[in-house]
Parts: sequence; C-alpha cells; structure tokens
Amino acid sequence: MANQMVERCDFNVGDRIDGRYMVTKVLGEGAFGKVYKVTDGNGCFHALKLLRLWEMTPDVRTPMMQRFEMEFRTGQIDCDNLVRSEEYGSVSGNPYILMEFCGGGDLTPLLGKAGNRAATLCQQILFGMRALHLNGKVHRDLKPENVLLKDNGVAALTDFGISGDRNHRMTSRNIFGKPDQIFGTYAYMAPEQANRARGNATVLPTTDIFSFGAMAYQLLTGQLPFGTMEDYNELAVYQKNSKNGVWNRLALRTLPEADAWTTLIEGCLVPDFKRRLQTVDEVLALLPKNTLQTPSSPSVPKVAPAPVVQPVATQQRGTFLRVMHGEEYGRLYDIGALTSGSRRIITVGRVEGNDLVVKDEQNAYVSRRHCTLELHDGRFMIRDGQWQPELRQWTLSQNGTYVGSSEVTQMGLYLRPNDIITLGDTTLRFEQA
Repeated sequence: MANQMVERCDFNVGDRIDGRYMVTKVLGEGAFGKVYKVTDGNGCFHALKLLRLWEMTPDVRTPMMQRFEMEFRTGQIDCDNLVRSEEYGSVSGNPYILMEFCGGGDLTPLLGKAGNRAATLCQQILFGMRALHLNGKVHRDLKPENVLLKDNGVAALTDFGISGDRNHRMTSRNIFGKPDQIFGTYAYMAPEQANRARGNATVLPTTDIFSFGAMAYQLLTGQLPFGTMEDYNELAVYQKNSKNGVWNRLALRTLPEADAWTTLIEGCLVPDFKRRLQTVDEVLALLPKNTLQTPSSPSVPKVAPAPVVQPVATQQRGTFLRVMHGEEYGRLYDIGALTSGSRRIITVGRVEGNDLVVKDEQNAYVSRRHCTLELHDGRFMIRDGQWQPELRQWTLSQNGTYVGSSEVTQMGLYLRPNDIITLGDTTLRFEQA
C-alpha cells in the first residue's frame, strides 16, 4: 500500500473527481486533505473528502490510509446524528470518502446565539456521541467546526477520523504555521490529553464528555470556559485553568434553567476524568428538559427520547472480543475457544507469547503484557496487568486497562455483553451470543 503509485490531484470547481462527481465548491481544507461539495449524475449533492496521500512520505501512507478507512466505517454507524459515509473510493492512488451533504453549515455561527435551540442541539450532539461510544469509538476532536447542521436543522457529528487522532494532529509538521489549529484543538481538550502521566495514551469516552462541556458552554455564552486564546501566553493560562477547574460560572446565571446548565457543565468539566460524568446517558439526564424544543413548529425538528443505538450485531455464536478501533479493525478473537477444556486464563498483550496478541505496531500503547482474562463459573473477568513468574510478581500495564470509562485494577472486573475494553489506542467489544 505504501509503495503504490500516487499522483498529485488538485481539483477545482467544475472538475470531475473519479470521473463521476463534479466539484461545485471547496468546503474546507485541513492538514491531511480537502473536502468538496460535489454533485453526482442525478444532480444530488454530497460532500467528498479526499486524502492527499501524495503529500505524505511513503512510511506514513499505510497507517494514514488505515485510519481513513476506519473513519469511513465509523460513518456507517446507523445514527441520524452522525454524518453518514456513503462510498469509499480512490482517485490517482488517493482515497476519498463520499458523505452526505449537510447544507446548514457548522455550529460556529450559533455560538452564543442559539437561544432556545441550545438544549436541542446539545441533545442531538450527545446522541451522536452515544452512538460512537457504544461502538467503541471516541471522537477525540469535538468542537463547533465538527458539528454540522442538516437541511432540517438536525445536528450531526463529523470528522471522527484522522483529524481526531491526537498524535497526528499535534505534530509540528501538521500544525506548523497554523496557530488557529493549535488553539482550536486545545480549547476543548481535556486535561488528561495534555498530561504525560500514566494513561495519557488512553483516550476514553470521558475525553469527549469534557470537550462537549466546553463546547456547550460556548454555545450558550459565546465564550470559551477557561479564558481567551488569542496568543500562546493566553494558551498557557487557559490550560492551567482547565487543569484546575477554573471557569466562569457567572456567565450562565442569566440563562433560562441556569442551575440545570451549571450542574451539567460542572459535571463535564471536572479536571479528573475519574470524577467527571462518566457516560453520555448521565449527561443527557441533566439536560434542562424545559428548554428542549418540541415539534410545535414545522421548522423545528422533532425531538425524540434518546434513541436505542444497538452495536453492530454479531453473527457468531460464542464469546468473542471484536476490535472496534485499532490496527486490526473488525478482527474477532474467539476467547470462548481459548478457554475450552480446563483452561481458564488468557493473557493479552502486543507481543508473541501472549495467548491473545493485539497488534499495535504504530504506537505500542498496548503493553507487552497488558491484561489478563479469567473465566469464573461461566463469567469472564478482566484484570489489568499479568503475573510474571520470572519476577514472581504481578505487573501492571503501562497505560491502563478500562471498561467503558472505569479503570480496571489487578482485582478485576466482570465483563457484560457489549462492554467496551480500552487498551491504549485500541478498543475491543466483549460479545457473547
């Protein structure tokens, strides 16, 4: 893949991409690609995101294409509050994703001006987040530019792929000369993402919840919660305030349902991710119900209760771990077969010698001996770390093991069907059928 022929292919208005889609407008450009508004042969509008592979060195092309394809598959999660992926293709060796076109633009013009739409927009954003999290995905880059409005006014999340990869987007190569990208990233970033302590490589649903809290505050007030970010000096102060939980609560006092909004945002912006609101459902429960819009006007989209989003159904019978995010996306590990007979323990890590080897060559965030699965009376328990006979001790993983947003200790945690296990940058879903 890295050695395939890749040609430069810039497109302008009036050009055809892949001989099928005519460019009508350039919608945006980032560090990795370009997004166009295009029409197909039937005159229908779409958005087309092209990955500019020709600008990348051969050594990074394969992982970038893998992440791009993972973004495409994420966009196929069935949720009205996620921008839908429609087709995956390639032109001159450069891959592209054809997506549904959202004609309402992004959330930016509504910051501080949403009025009585704010609660409904927040609810729809949370529905999208919930669908991602149930399928083992963390957006990682929630901000107003990544929330699009459909023609009917419904909010949908987008850009849950490469730009949401913290390690790529924070390299100097990609943000050099573009301070707006630096500030746009840090303005909504949870403290643990900038912290170099243990677990920094592990991105949990609570990361998105913090970002949502910052974005909801800005939607309501027109301000960022932790100060202004006009230059690098203010950036340092902003990060310090974020880490210490210092934000302007008074700006919420003039809002309808001010107490409810303050409680919700307070719970999202807790610096310690272990004490933060842990799930999207917890955030949804705190939304001020009296400010949610109802379908009394034809121009107002219908607001439904939180939709039941079912993870992709498994066709196999048995007990499995399915890779939901990682280098071997979609792979199934048959842990039921591994515990057949008298065997009850499965070791998990990124190197040979483990019973279950999780591929993580790009980052090495999965530890060499990361965690242990144990079968007790028909139920699987997961423990962080492994027993190392040569050391005669139990050794923990480098970046931690998590189920949902809960940290797993050496003492262990029993797994339930559809639990999401996070090992570094890899997520696996526990499936039992």
